[in-house]
Amino acid sequence: MITGYSIATLVVFVISIGFVIYPVSIPTPRRIPRIPINLTTAPIIAIAILWAAQCLNPAVIRGGIVGTDGVKPYNILILFFSLAYMAITLDITGILQSAAFWVSNKGGSNGWKLYTYFYIMLTLLSILLGNDPVILSGTAFLIYYTKVAELNHISWLMSEFAAANTASMVLFVGNPTNVVVICEGFSVNNAAFTAYTILPFIGCSIFCFLALGGQYRDKKYVPRKLNHATDLDARSVLLDPIGACVGSFMLASALILCLVVSFFGIDVWKISLPFAAAKFIYDVAWDHYRFVRQIPMLGREQKGPEENGMQLDAVVPQGAQTISDNKGRHRQPSLPLPTPPSSKASAALWRSKGIALHKRLHAHFPTFFTALPRLPFALVPFAFSQFILIEALSHQGWMDVFGTWLLRATHGDMYRTIWLIGVLGVILCNISGTNIGATILLTKVVRAASPMLTNQTIRAAAIALAVASNIGAVSFTFSASLAGLLWRGILKQKGIIVPQTTFAYWNALPLVVMTVVGLSIVCAEMAVLY
Repeated sequence: MITGYSIATLVVFVISIGFVIYPVSIPTPRRIPRIPINLTTAPIIAIAILWAAQCLNPAVIRGGIVGTDGVKPYNILILFFSLAYMAITLDITGILQSAAFWVSNKGGSNGWKLYTYFYIMLTLLSILLGNDPVILSGTAFLIYYTKVAELNHISWLMSEFAAANTASMVLFVGNPTNVVVICEGFSVNNAAFTAYTILPFIGCSIFCFLALGGQYRDKKYVPRKLNHATDLDARSVLLDPIGACVGSFMLASALILCLVVSFFGIDVWKISLPFAAAKFIYDVAWDHYRFVRQIPMLGREQKGPEENGMQLDAVVPQGAQTISDNKGRHRQPSLPLPTPPSSKASAALWRSKGIALHKRLHAHFPTFFTALPRLPFALVPFAFSQFILIEALSHQGWMDVFGTWLLRATHGDMYRTIWLIGVLGVILCNISGTNIGATILLTKVVRAASPMLTNQTIRAAAIALAVASNIGAVSFTFSASLAGLLWRGILKQKGIIVPQTTFAYWNALPLVVMTVVGLSIVCAEMAVLY
């Protein structure tokens, strides 16, 4: 039964998604920071408004956090962060950049050969590590490489983005949406997930490369022969060979065990979290050992603890200025101040002490403190908020309405359901606040319609949604995925601005091709299986 509360809930949800896609900041009086309304804050504000308007209650909020219908948000986030920490700390060792250098040397001066090798390398790394770590390292490397080789950066960066997001559909840990749609939402074990998605991935990956090759066939995008083809020392960028070996072993062991235990109905976060904790202990212990022994860490000459401590303790506040990162020669006042410090001076003093402490800890434990800011913390409030908002839509009856529309459109036919869910999934990735929001929403819709659908049709819809939620990231808006927002942020830091229209233009052909190929393969799989 649709009521005024139901309509209000839907309107607020849509408005919040609008601010996720097009964030704004509200001006405030002087000395007060501007108030951002974006990916992190917009869904939380929407929840507060709906709660104040009595459109949702504490039970709905609890359902969005603890989970309903077999979908457990906290399980998903623990699993994702555990594996993300292991992947990011592995990347910090320099192993990804070393692999990029090695591939560059293999490609030589042949432009298309190198372009192909990079695409294959990024695809393989994204299968194993997920798209976020690969985009973090791959984007920075390609920006550097295209500048040195005097290449048009857009063709190489768009290829990297497409390869990384397409490959994330292979393993259940490649993308949070994989866990939402299959492992939690539709009770498919993790090994079966790969069995279902491997063929759509191969088809999408091959045809995506062909589409990219077609639209970048001009020599100005991918030259036949490179002007600068110098050998790069892959060993020189491998900053921590021991850490790379240990990290690779632990990540591979965690992934294999997660696949095995899924056959026994054990929550995989119970495997990934202990591995992440063990990796954290190793990182701290290994960094401490190198610090005490004065072994260079992460490519930096390491000074002894005594010298480091003397430098950091010598820091004093200098008005509102930040602390120097250089040789630590700061002047100490010869006489005490005659008057007690003002509140501004006290704040500056505490700020300088905080920065000094952070520098000391960063010098002592560089692996953890380098990885910490790279963890996707913005995912936590956003994911929980999306679960709560969609739970609110379900509470107000919208999932039953959408489920009825799905049945009317498909008449329960398996192949119609595959195409409708798949195409809607790709579209909603752009307009539902990233592929996470689209996946949660469509999972709830399919489950609402499940009493009138066969088990085969439900399974087909799940696989179609798994494909759509991954290729949907290669889409028209940066906010179609967290990886897109991350990619744009890295480019902006490096002084490269890719307009929204340019991003949509170069993604249009690969996206259409992958949608048709991927969903066709899902139809073929279902025809063979059922």
